[in-house]
Amino acid sequence: MEKIVQLLENKGIRPTAMRLMTYKRLAELNVAISLGDLEKDFKVSERSTLFRTMKAFEEKGIVHQIEDGTGVIKYALCEENCECEVGNDLHLHFHCNNCNETVCLTEHKIPHINLPDGYITEDINLVVKGICEKCSK
Repeated sequence: MEKIVQLLENKGIRPTAMRLMTYKRLAELNVAISLGDLEKDFKVSERSTLFRTMKAFEEKGIVHQIEDGTGVIKYALCEENCECEVGNDLHLHFHCNNCNETVCLTEHKIPHINLPDGYITEDINLVVKGICEKCSK
């Protein structure tokens, strides 16, 4: 737990009990998770507290949002030293049509995309959809 406290403090986030529990839960998962699903893991917490925690984590580069086409925003922990900025650490995501899980494919980076003059990139989200390794067995 001390490692999580240090990580949050290094990012400028006060390590409250909810923030520590939230980070710990995200670190246990190998998949992205929606706010609603995360809320189920913390039955005694208020949705607004959890939402503010995730927003603080996102603003400080601890998590990133994933829009996987399901209409529900999901969150996943960023890798160490990730900047989650266009042109830097953006990677593919994979959404399984069978189990409905979304995973980060961090080793598969999104290449730089040259847009025509006058276009300004603000965000890039690339989701591959299909059947995951677990479901294809």
